[in-house]
Amino acid sequence: MPMPDAFPRKSWRLWNLRGMPLGLLASLVVLTAAAWALTLYQTFSMDMPMGIAVRGGMEGMEGMAGMAMAGIAADGWSLAGAAAFLAVWTVMMAAMMLPAAAPMIFMFAAAQARREQHVAVPTWMFVAGYMLVWAAAGLLVYVLVQFGSEFATSLDPPQRSKWAPLALGVTLGVAGLYQFTTLKHICLSHCRSPLAFVAQHWRDGRVGALEMGLRHGLYCFGCCWALFAVLVAAGVMSVAWMLLLTLVVFVEKLMQRGRRFEGALGIALIALGIVVSFGAIEMPWMGG
Repeated sequence: MPMPDAFPRKSWRLWNLRGMPLGLLASLVVLTAAAWALTLYQTFSMDMPMGIAVRGGMEGMEGMAGMAMAGIAADGWSLAGAAAFLAVWTVMMAAMMLPAAAPMIFMFAAAQARREQHVAVPTWMFVAGYMLVWAAAGLLVYVLVQFGSEFATSLDPPQRSKWAPLALGVTLGVAGLYQFTTLKHICLSHCRSPLAFVAQHWRDGRVGALEMGLRHGLYCFGCCWALFAVLVAAGVMSVAWMLLLTLVVFVEKLMQRGRRFEGALGIALIALGIVVSFGAIEMPWMGG
C-alpha cells in the first residue's frame, strides 16, 4: 500500500487533477472520437446489425464490417470471422466505455505523476488492461451470437416472430433485476470511487498498471454486462442502443444522483421487458 501523500486528496473531478499532462487528456479525447467515428462508419456500412442474424443474404458488404458479418451470419464459425468481430467489438467498446472510465484513468495518471515523472506509459498500460477485459468479453459475445444465429436460422419466419420479442423481453427483464443485486452494487461502488480504487488497489510499475487496469475492467464488466446483453439481443451495431447505453453507463457511474438513477433504470428495464415480450419492438433478426 502506497503512502497516503502519493495520491490526490481531493475528489476525482478533472479540474483537481493537477498532475495529469494535457497531452494525455487530448490523446484520450482523440482516441474516443476516433473510436466513435470508426464505429459509426462500420454501422452504416452494414446491411444488418452485427449481431444475431439469419444465415445468408450477405451480398454488397465490404471492409471489416463485411468480414465480421460474413463470418457471423454467412459462414458460421470461423477464425477470420471471430477476429474481425473482436476488432469491431473492441473499437465499439472503446467508444462507449472510455468516457465513463475517464475519471478513473485521470485519477491513476494523477497518482502516477505524484509518485514518478513517467506518466504516459503506465497510464496507457492501465487503459490497455481495461480494454483487454472488454475485448475478452467480445469473445463470449461472438459465441453467443453464433449460437443465437444458428437458432434463428433453424426457425421459420412465423416462429422467429414469436420468439424474438420474447428473447429481447426476457433479456431486458434480467438486466432490470440485476440492477438490484448485491454484485451490481459492489462493482458499481468501485467504479464510482476512483480515489478509493486507486488507493486500495495500487501496484507499482508498468505490470502493476496493467493489473490495475484489468481489475478495474472486471469491476466495470460486473456493472454493465447485463446492459450489454440487451445490446447483443437488440443488435450489436444498433446506433440507437449504443448511444442510449453510453449515456446510461455515464450517468449511472458519474452523476451525483447515480444511485437513484440505478433503481429507476432497473424498474424501467423490467417494465420495458414486459412490453417488448408482447411484440411491441421488432428484433433485427426477425426477418426471413
